Amino acid sequence: MKPKPINFALLAVVLLPGGLHAQAQQPIAPAGQNPGTIPGQIIPGATTPGAAAPGQTEQATMDQVRANYVLGPNDQVIIRAFQVEEIGERPYRIDTDGNMDLPLVGTVKAGGLSVDQLEAELTKRLATYVRNPQVSVTVVQYRSEPVFFLGAFAHPGIYPLQGRRTLIDMLAAIGGLEPYASRRITITRQLEEGPIPLSNAVVNKAQGVSTVEIGMGSLRENLNPAEDIVLQPYDKISVARAEQVFVNGEVTHVGGFELGERDSLSVVQVLSMAGGLTRDADPAKARVLRPVVNSAKRAEIPVNIKLILAGKTNDFPLEQNDLLYVPRKNSVGSNIGRYSIYVIPALITTLIYVAVR
Repeated sequence: MKPKPINFALLAVVLLPGGLHAQAQQPIAPAGQNPGTIPGQIIPGATTPGAAAPGQTEQATMDQVRANYVLGPNDQVIIRAFQVEEIGERPYRIDTDGNMDLPLVGTVKAGGLSVDQLEAELTKRLATYVRNPQVSVTVVQYRSEPVFFLGAFAHPGIYPLQGRRTLIDMLAAIGGLEPYASRRITITRQLEEGPIPLSNAVVNKAQGVSTVEIGMGSLRENLNPAEDIVLQPYDKISVARAEQVFVNGEVTHVGGFELGERDSLSVVQVLSMAGGLTRDADPAKARVLRPVVNSAKRAEIPVNIKLILAGKTNDFPLEQNDLLYVPRKNSVGSNIGRYSIYVIPALITTLIYVAVR
């Protein structure tokens, strides 16, 4: 089959962090749904876009995305209402008008509501019959086969997979990545849909999935990249916050610097990004504080930047979350030089005053 040509203007915008926020082509919203939202998309503003908070698990992220899924006609849900036997624990389908007919509460306009919003509406209505009702809603069948975008995308959420959609197509539809996103995307696919057709994909038969990590650079730079795979139902596409290394102490600009698609940055590279050393730096006594796996502690690694810059020893690679610290000189001469700008003018002023008297 003849390869599908790529729109390079579109590709350039989509694959830049934060690109295509305004330009994303939104499908027409069904009746009763907020205009400008993609069917199945979480409502903008319902959650904070971006990666999960530190310590939040992937399952928790998935649960949050599902809770913000916007319901529509032909979605099927199970409603669990504690102490309300009339509703029971059976599936209910949303009709073509976006409504559901439920015992006790009657007709509920579910189309256009998120799962969380429907739970709140049912809780409010059931409060007439039950004290402190507890309601949970679970989507058991989506109106179309979905894919899940999790993490630092412009608009993470659940999206219907309508027709043949490639990774680049869907990135365009959801607005691309956030500026702070990593340059590596992970795709997880259920094995019943077949393994991911890339040579670096990994199959985990125990979990019933195949996974692959795709670099954004490959999608940007290649014509008809192999990584622009056709997405399958229930694919999970996730991206974390960008991995960084950090520098502090006697440098011009302290802060974090993204690794991008690299595994490490050298000390010299990071110093260049930080604007170099200050006059008071003691490069011979620098050190790297490296996180210890499964611990809140950091290991201290001495790094003699003075010898590195003189070419007398090898450069040192900084890995994800490393902190390069450059201390201040402690010599007397250094302190005299630093404070002389304040002391000498005051001394001259005193001498002139004494001489005049």
